[in-house]
Amino acid sequence: MKLILAVLFFMATAVPVFPQASPTAIRNGSRFVAGAGVSYFQTDWNGRLVGPTAWVDWNFYNSSPLLKGFGLELEVRDLNYARVVRKMRMDTAEGGLIYTWRRYRRFNPYGKFLAGFGSIDFPNYLPSYSHDTRAVYAPGFGAEYRVLGSVWVRGDYEYQFWPDFIHNHALNPYGITASASYHFGHVY
Repeated sequence: MKLILAVLFFMATAVPVFPQASPTAIRNGSRFVAGAGVSYFQTDWNGRLVGPTAWVDWNFYNSSPLLKGFGLELEVRDLNYARVVRKMRMDTAEGGLIYTWRRYRRFNPYGKFLAGFGSIDFPNYLPSYSHDTRAVYAPGFGAEYRVLGSVWVRGDYEYQFWPDFIHNHALNPYGITASASYHFGHVY
């Protein structure tokens, strides 16, 4: 992951930019986006969890043409509500790449791949073992729709991999997130 980020940073700063400046009025989006919403996840343990999610994106617009559509996303999630199983909770903090297809004026589909840290609390089935932490990998996709000016709504699906959880079994929660976001400095 560090290698991918290093290569992307190098391409953004070292690849020559064409001397022709494009007018600001045709800029396709903002560089910074922040959003918050609610996630509904199947835990792959026993039931579902609901909780808040917050995320930020930093996009490579007006950078190298090679990076058009790419950005970085940071996301945190606290799945702690509407539990079916007592003492169940999942928290994640992830970051990674997002690619947005900016083909339409109000509608933007995207795909992402995030990696990060996950924490889980679960019923005590084994003596003194009711909490664990893991590396988490999460591909996902979704779409955002511009509601008014800089305000967008977003629907997102994410499938998580928590490797080597219990007896070499991977935990694979998956879920959807509905959120609203604000695109800072956007021009359309």
